Amino acid sequence: MTQPKAKRPTCTTCLRAESACICHWITPIHSQASLLILQHPLEVGNAKNSARLLHLSATESTMAIGETFAPDQLHTLLHAGARTAVLLYPDTPGDAGLPTPPPFPARPASAVRLVVLDATWRKSRKMLYLNPLLQRLPRLALTDVAPSGYRIRKAHAPHQLSSLEAAAQALAQLEGDAARYVPLLQAFDGFVEQQAAWFR
Repeated sequence: MTQPKAKRPTCTTCLRAESACICHWITPIHSQASLLILQHPLEVGNAKNSARLLHLSATESTMAIGETFAPDQLHTLLHAGARTAVLLYPDTPGDAGLPTPPPFPARPASAVRLVVLDATWRKSRKMLYLNPLLQRLPRLALTDVAPSGYRIRKAHAPHQLSSLEAAAQALAQLEGDAARYVPLLQAFDGFVEQQAAWFR
């Protein structure tokens, strides 16, 4: 009779094996806008995923996991703190079956809740289609997108960013303060290098 394999010790903070812990890359960032990360279930166990590091670093962040969310649950997540929810999503005019999103509101960053879909491009579109409340949010599209340093995952275009990079650039854009997020992006570079070493 074979003995079951013992599970590897897991870090209770980053939820990775202790041998692959990323907690030393956590970089506390106090943003004016709050951050809601909706993570697709397929991303949870992906070692290359950056959303957990983003959540652990962004002190004003909440993470929820799912592909489809109950409307009451999603409404509560979106409007916590009486902030205006804004979806980080590129302009996609003519999306079949989707309503035209409302215009971006004139709000200070401190009144905004930035919503980030953590998924592949195909899965993020599916999340948008499956959750009508997300469709009705005003959208923020990134401008002057910096090149991605996310070399551990395949991208179809140079401007496609990791969730951490996209959120950092969006928060900087909302707040007009790119310098605030430089330490987080530097920590992300270290995280990428650590992950790349595992796959060499």
